[in-house]
Amino acid sequence: VNDPILFSLRLHFRDAYLSVVKALTHAAIATKQRLRIEWIEASQLNPANNDAHREEKATSWERLKQCDGCVVPGGFGTRGMEGKIAAIQYCRDNEKPFLGICLGMQAAVIEYCRNVLGIEKAHSAEFFDDLVKDEEDAVIFMPEGDRERMGGTMRLGARETILKDGSRARSLYGKEKVMERHRHRYEVNPALVGRLEEAGLQFVGRNTDESGERMEVVELSEDSHPYFVASQFHPEFTSRPELPNPLFLGLLQACKTVIVTEKTPVGA
Repeated sequence: VNDPILFSLRLHFRDAYLSVVKALTHAAIATKQRLRIEWIEASQLNPANNDAHREEKATSWERLKQCDGCVVPGGFGTRGMEGKIAAIQYCRDNEKPFLGICLGMQAAVIEYCRNVLGIEKAHSAEFFDDLVKDEEDAVIFMPEGDRERMGGTMRLGARETILKDGSRARSLYGKEKVMERHRHRYEVNPALVGRLEEAGLQFVGRNTDESGERMEVVELSEDSHPYFVASQFHPEFTSRPELPNPLFLGLLQACKTVIVTEKTPVGA
């Protein structure tokens, strides 16, 4: 692949995403592709950036458009969020292979709520506390969480995800139940799942435990997009050199297919 890319909010702290880089490398080894990562700061993609940032915004968007695929990884805080959402919309609209992880999945859901469902102010309750309940709050605080206590409140560690039969994720993993590691306090609002699925965004991975049903994997159908997949869990943590994580492997396979298709002459 010429340029699968990785968004970073901290260009000077790339080691924070070392596991994601390694997972991409493992997948590239398996698909026999040459991997080159283009680091793009998501805040530079914000459509609302003023004229003072016009040049860097234009450069960042051009770099994104030249890439063969896109990864939006996990993170914390509002910085770069609008840029991530804009990049995800671009990938969805232009059929660019995309993988979202943790906050990247939440951003994908917010993008779909805004631009497909028409909920213009859709966002995460992590960043805004005045969102209309079960309408604008596409991402909510986990019900069993404790907002007052700062320590030990994350949903951590390996959790079981049940994958829907016939889904892309199920096909990639080759089994119904998978164990993947988590690190989050917020999750997709289940009150909006029905509307999102009716509009084409499929929640194909779910976790059912004592706290209720959680959305774990979301995707667009293969008929509508070459590869649009996102997970609440962190698939990079279970990737190995000789056994790449299936979601990263699927991303690189999709990039390869798109490249071959684009280079094949019409009628060949």
